[in-house]
Amino acid sequence: MGRSRYVILENHLHFVAQAPRLDKCVSSFKSFTAARLIELLEAHKAERLLSRMRFAKCAYKRDREYQFWQEGSHAEMVFSEAVMREKLEYIHQNPVKRGYVDVPEHWRYSSARDYAGQKGLMEVDSWY
Repeated sequence: MGRSRYVILENHLHFVAQAPRLDKCVSSFKSFTAARLIELLEAHKAERLLSRMRFAKCAYKRDREYQFWQEGSHAEMVFSEAVMREKLEYIHQNPVKRGYVDVPEHWRYSSARDYAGQKGLMEVDSWY
């Protein structure tokens, strides 16, 4: 996956992405990951988590039993290298701010490792 910039935490994730129809891509990503993770939770009989997701589902949503992802997304336009660096700093600092690690590149589920010259979990194409 080229051009990945991301941080995955226990209850949310941040990522920088580019696509002709980004809204459709994000929707597909959320649908696919929710379905797979709910299957995993059901297989492991994680009733406590499943009941919380059942409770979180809006009553008018008749197409699903659970609400895995928060509704909507918080997209922001990255219009310059300076803004990209600001966004990367923000997302990479998330695990540090939460006290999980002392430096961003120590968080395994982050592209910060790639920017520090280490091998991350996904390929990153840093173009600046």
